[in-house]
This record gives sequence, C-alpha cells and structure tokens, in this order.
Amino acid sequence: MQRILQPGEIEALDRTSFPRVRLPQPATLFQERAARLEQLAEGNPIADYLRFAARVVRAQHALALKAPPAEPPSSDAVRSAGANGMPLMPVSEPLPGGWRDTLRALVAQLAADAAVPPAPRAVLARLAATDDAALDALARQVLADNLGREDLGAAPLVMAALQVEFAVRAAAVDAGMAPYTEPATICPVCGSAPVAGVLRIGGAVAGHRYLHCGVCATEWHMVRIKCSHCGSTKGVRYQGVEDAAGKVGEVVQAETCAECHTYRKVVSQEKDPYAEPLADDLASLTLDLLMGETEFSRASGNPLLAIEKPLAV
Repeated sequence: MQRILQPGEIEALDRTSFPRVRLPQPATLFQERAARLEQLAEGNPIADYLRFAARVVRAQHALALKAPPAEPPSSDAVRSAGANGMPLMPVSEPLPGGWRDTLRALVAQLAADAAVPPAPRAVLARLAATDDAALDALARQVLADNLGREDLGAAPLVMAALQVEFAVRAAAVDAGMAPYTEPATICPVCGSAPVAGVLRIGGAVAGHRYLHCGVCATEWHMVRIKCSHCGSTKGVRYQGVEDAAGKVGEVVQAETCAECHTYRKVVSQEKDPYAEPLADDLASLTLDLLMGETEFSRASGNPLLAIEKPLAV
C-alpha cells in the first residue's frame, strides 16, 4: 500500500530543493522597504502617507543596525514547537524586553526629523509621555489587531518598534528548525498573519510564492493558487486595478477565495524585481478600496496602516 507523504518529506527527497522558510535580514530589510516606499510614492494618491511611512522605516533601519544579535530559541522550544505545530516564538508570549526602548528611540528620532509633517507630531508626543504599563497594554492590543479609534494613530509606530524587535529575533533562528504550523497560513516563527504573498525571483526561490509575515518579516512557502487564509484550492481568482488603457496591473493583485470570501494581495517580483510585499501592499490602497465594493473582505491588515473596525469582545 502506498503512503501519502507528509509536509517536509517531499522536500527531503530533493536536497537541492528551494528553501521552505526565508528568514529576515534586519541589516537590509528596512532599508530596501523604505526605498520602495519612496519609489511608490511618486504619483500615488496617498503619496504623503507613503513618504511618512518611508521615514518611519528608515528610523527602523537605523535601530536595527544598532540592535544586538538575539539569542536563538532553545532546543527544547524547537522540539516543542515542532511536536505541536506551534510557532517558535509566538507574539502571544511576553513582549520582548527591549521593545519599549526601541519605541522611545524611534519616537525620538522621528520627533527630531524636520521632514516629519505636523499631523503625526501629537502622536509622537503622546507616546513619549506614556508610561511602561500603558505601552505594554497598547502593544498587546496592536499585536491582537484589536484597537480603539483613539489608538489608530499610535498603532503603526508601536508596530514599527515591535517589527524591529521581532525581525532581530527571527534572524537568529535556524531556518531548518522552523516548524510546520497548524494552520499553515500563520508565520512559523512568531505566529502572526501574513501581510501579503510575494512571487520571488532569483536563485532557488525563483517562481515560488512565499507568505510574508507582517510582524517579524519571516517568509514561508505556500503553493500558488491556494488561499493563503483558509487553504482552499477552490474558487481562487485574481483581481487587479485597470489603468487608463484598460490594462490590469500585474505587480499587485488581490487573490480572492470563494470559500472563505476573503482576499490577500500577491506581489510579483516577476513583474517588478523591486517589489516589496509590505510596501507594495500599502501603496496599492486603491485596490483595497475597490475590493471593498465586492463580497470579499481583507484577510489581514498592513502593519503600517491602522484602520478602525469593531473591537473584539
């Protein structure tokens, strides 16, 4: 009787196969993201916000360069995660010890930046004056994506600090030790939802679709034409924005699922080698607005743009 191969066994048959997990490189991650945001701002309806986001990401880059290397997870943690289909370092665990220092340094750097527009400065001042306990509570709300209206302005800045901390932690992981999580649509390192999918180019990853974590920037492989939210292969379709000539954009498209009625964007480096999942997702807000007129709801948000929605109970 033939046996069905389990996840990981197929890859093990071919030692030259593509990597299942791609870990972030904090030294270049934010620099490349900021450059892409600045590029995408040209002629964009939300150009001012994209330029502000680029300044936030450049501040992240400066902090990531100064961050000390993180300790890798223990062998016991790796074994436990693998045995239980759980992420290695879930965001639901205690917050990284230095995250508040990172946030305060980020706030101070942005406050001293003359190019930062007036509107965010009140939020920067508020965060600078917030005590540790309140910051921790806000961070947990941000990670749970459960925000009130009064916290929408602060959320992207809090997330920016957390992204630095979690990216540095993820970089210390051995990619070969990353577990197969259940469900497979959450990050194997921190357990967060992907912000978008990305079709990669170059080397062993060429032609493969990876999901890009919105928190720690880890990427993990998922086959194409499969819903990145519910895992269904039924009723998956792609939608994009038409230009003035009637041509549908191919760099960023919404992958819709008729089973769970959600969508998540797919960013193609095959169509633009400089495409960056988080930046291109944020810059394609027009596509989100158009999708809002359909039956499909967005599967997960962009960490650098907080939008009001009903609070969880």
